[in-house]
Amino acid sequence: MNQKADRTDPTIHQVPVLIVGGSLVGLSTSLFLGRLGVRHTLVERHAGTSIHPRGRGNNVRTMELFRVAGAEPMIRQAAATLAGNHGILQTPSLVGDAGEWLFREIDPGGGLSRFSPSSWCLCSQNDLEPVLLDQAARLGGDLRYGTELISFDPDPTGVTAVVKSRETGEHTTVRADYLVAADGPRSPVREQLGIGQSGPGELFHNISLTFRSRRLADVVGDRRFIVCYLTAPDGDGALLPVDNRENWVFHAPWHPERGETLEDFTEERCVEHIRRAVGVADLDVQITGKAPWHAAQRVARSYREGRVFLAGDSAHEMSPTGAFGSNTGIQDAHNLAWKLAAVLGGWAGDGLLDTYDAERRPVAEATSSRAAARSVEHSHPGFTPPPGAGGAPQRGILNVALGYRYPRGAVIGADPAILVVPEGLDLTGAPGSRAPHMWLRQQGERVSTLDLYEKSFVLLSDADAGSGWHEAAQRVAEEMSVPLASYRVGTGPDAELTPEDGAEWSTCHGTEPGGAVLVRPDGFVAWRAPAPVRDAAAELRRVLTEVLAVG
Repeated sequence: MNQKADRTDPTIHQVPVLIVGGSLVGLSTSLFLGRLGVRHTLVERHAGTSIHPRGRGNNVRTMELFRVAGAEPMIRQAAATLAGNHGILQTPSLVGDAGEWLFREIDPGGGLSRFSPSSWCLCSQNDLEPVLLDQAARLGGDLRYGTELISFDPDPTGVTAVVKSRETGEHTTVRADYLVAADGPRSPVREQLGIGQSGPGELFHNISLTFRSRRLADVVGDRRFIVCYLTAPDGDGALLPVDNRENWVFHAPWHPERGETLEDFTEERCVEHIRRAVGVADLDVQITGKAPWHAAQRVARSYREGRVFLAGDSAHEMSPTGAFGSNTGIQDAHNLAWKLAAVLGGWAGDGLLDTYDAERRPVAEATSSRAAARSVEHSHPGFTPPPGAGGAPQRGILNVALGYRYPRGAVIGADPAILVVPEGLDLTGAPGSRAPHMWLRQQGERVSTLDLYEKSFVLLSDADAGSGWHEAAQRVAEEMSVPLASYRVGTGPDAELTPEDGAEWSTCHGTEPGGAVLVRPDGFVAWRAPAPVRDAAAELRRVLTEVLAVG
């Protein structure tokens, strides 16, 4: 199809980005693009957002992204019912005091506050998606539910797609510069592109049962868990509270490899299974919903094919233990959004988009392995690990959630041999890592350094060193037409930012006085100058040219 004709044909819907899939990752992509002013259309075949309570764990990095995007307060309001639930319990039944806590608190002692202005949030997908939908729509997102992708045809200059309204049957041709496929684990877009997958494949299968029980709250008592793994041989499963009162979810093992079908899970069988698992033979149980789900470990062999990108479950599947899958997908969306905005805005070259795969695919590979190991450790119902799986217990997940690195990509000076998911947490300003959090005063208001990073590159330099970084940044930003904010940090009269409690920003960011740190719009360190340089403008120009793949 002729591109010029596309641009002038009023019957064709023209849009810079077409998002396929309107679940968590698709909606997050819309939110992040909307914040950056990128016009886009989202299509989702279902009539509305999720109605099943699942995917509830939103880790600290995800909540940082929602904080910067302005959505965190609304999400926490939607999650208020489960705000007091913490920890994971593993027990033969809920009768008596047998069993053990795999952990009691997500953040024991409140130590997370040293690393982040945010914290974990327990918000089920059916509660989170409406918030994201509302926020994305407020930003001008063109969100079309009940609309499915019929076909797409990529070419060197864009993608031509045909979508259909499931209500009216009307077909619409869409011409987009880029397509983001957030269309799930059986992604039709990925299949058409012929992108293969790596990994062991299917891990286990469960039936997710929603049910009502008023008496169960009395049995649970004051044990406010996130999830309880019930391990009775004839009643194993995972129990999750929805409101801590009468609405619950139970994940029952399903073994299709043994010939079990969904129809085998009759209401009578499900009720009796829940009763055996809980340990109360006459527990009141009313089944209100039943949905199969499949846990797998797969990663796409490529996240990009020309003008088409994979994100979320279309790019990777992983065990649900630890809630890594949805968080990894939301963070995919955030990584991709600023890069699309940069290329569409004309201040970055196409090569920047290649770094999406270079950065995010290794994270998914490392994270999916950690998720499977955690399923072994937690003895997830229905999961029979392969011989030799497991190993040492996973002592924490903060390094997985917050400490992952980009050894390669749109970064300069990162150690290419460093582990993508390190054994410990080291957020000290190294290139390729999430920039450090510290509290600052900006025009009398308290802000985190992380609040500065969203719509532009940011250069932090020393207000008291007279190194010339600030003036150089202003000059280079104008010369290269790159959005680059520059802040001098310190206590002097030239400082735009003042650290709280006398903290040293240079120490926190791994520089000497007179050094500088360049942070990307997604909050990752692009480059660091540990000390002053002779020609700050020339150095900054070189760095931005390489990171943005321009010239």
